[in-house]
Amino acid sequence: MSAPHSIAFIGTGVMGRSMAGHLQKAGHPLHVYNRTKEKAQALVEAGAKWHDSAGAAAAEADVVVTMLGFPSDVQQSYLGAGGIVERAKPGALLIDMTTSSPVLARQIAAAAQKRGLAALDAPVSGGDLGAREARLVIMVGGEAAAFNRANPLFEIMGKNIALHGGAGAGQYCKMANQIAVAVGMVAWCEALAYAKKAGLDPAAVHASISGGAAGSWALTNLAPRALADNYAPGFYVKHIIKDIKIALESAAEMKLDLPGLATARKLYEQVAARGWEDSGTQALYRLYTAL
Repeated sequence: MSAPHSIAFIGTGVMGRSMAGHLQKAGHPLHVYNRTKEKAQALVEAGAKWHDSAGAAAAEADVVVTMLGFPSDVQQSYLGAGGIVERAKPGALLIDMTTSSPVLARQIAAAAQKRGLAALDAPVSGGDLGAREARLVIMVGGEAAAFNRANPLFEIMGKNIALHGGAGAGQYCKMANQIAVAVGMVAWCEALAYAKKAGLDPAAVHASISGGAAGSWALTNLAPRALADNYAPGFYVKHIIKDIKIALESAAEMKLDLPGLATARKLYEQVAARGWEDSGTQALYRLYTAL
């Protein structure tokens, strides 16, 4: 897939806009659709062709990439009447990069196979910064042949790319990632809230602990935003709640108890209840300082 291939990119929000932009700059003709047209405007001005539905965009492309919000959006876009699976060109490659349900990923793969299409679930990690800098972690599930076709595109958007198994495996890996993320957010928020309550300067404490054993991506990148009262979304509170729910449901199916994740869900639901669901996940720190 080194030669340019027409790509339908569905979902041009906080992360999708940057991801699609990298593909466009690499020379791949873009067909785009997003529920809010304004969010795709920069891509259209750079030469992408706008379509009025996901299915219409898919009908024009060799590769379809989706970066959506919720599993319900994924299901409707792929499996709904006039959707991606129904309208995609024969032999097209479908790549869902949304964090979604492993069960749904397998359903999409099965439906795609019946139409002679290839499908991958390829959720990502790295947030808005990783999307902008094209260094996303990309976790993939699906057939090796489809992965090999898609990998040159993945390398345009990310740096750490791995095939973890068959359909759904990418989503299982992303759930493992989100478990670590959600519980880790609780850890640094509690640490800095504790420091503040003790009369210390949280920013000074952050500088001391972020480079040691307590260090993490979130502590390095999100804690400074929270300490500066910057709660703009790199990744929405409402989306981490969605991911936590998927992970807990999946764990329950496997009869695995995840008490840390259950605690994170309770706390993030309190954040959403205060009207902060459209804030970035670092708004969890705001909850601690408000209690």
